[in-house]
Amino acid sequence: MKKFAFVLILAVIAFSVALGGLGSGERAETEYLRVHIRANSNSEEDQNVKYKVRDAVVEFLTPTVAACESKEEAYAAINEKLSVIAAVADKTLRANGYQYGARASLRREEFPTRVYENATLEAGVYDALIVELGTGTGDNWWCVVYPPLCFTAGNGNIVYKSKIAEIVRKFFG
Repeated sequence: MKKFAFVLILAVIAFSVALGGLGSGERAETEYLRVHIRANSNSEEDQNVKYKVRDAVVEFLTPTVAACESKEEAYAAINEKLSVIAAVADKTLRANGYQYGARASLRREEFPTRVYENATLEAGVYDALIVELGTGTGDNWWCVVYPPLCFTAGNGNIVYKSKIAEIVRKFFG
C-alpha cells in the first residue's frame, strides 16, 4: 500500500511538472504565441469564410511552427511570413467570392481565459498573430500557435488537439 501511495505521489508531481505553469498568469503570457482570426462581420457568410481562412492559415503555418523549438523562434518565423499569411487569407477569400482583403500582424493582445482539453490559459495579454478579414469587426476564432495546442494538419483535414495533453499521455503511457 505504501508503494502504491509513493507511486501516486510521484505521478502527481510529474503531472504538475509536465503542465509546468499552465495557468500561472504572467509565465503563461510569456511562453505562448496565440493566433486570432477576426471575421469581417457577424453575417453567416463572413463567419463561414472565417473558418475556411482559419483552415488555410493553419495548414500553411503547421510545418513552420512544428519546426520551431521556442516561442521566440516561432515568433521570428511567423514574422518573416506575415505577407504570405495575408496572401493565403486573401487567396481563400477570393476563392470564395469575397472582395475584401486580409491583414496579418504580430502584436500583444488581451485574451480571456481559455480551456484546451486539460490545459487552461489564464486571461491576460499575449503575443499573437492577428489575421483580420475585411473590417475585422465580426466574431473571431483564437487558439495557441506555439506551442501548437490546437492544431495539426493531415491529409487536408484540420485536427484540433492539445500538444501538452499528448506529452502527458505519452509520459504516463
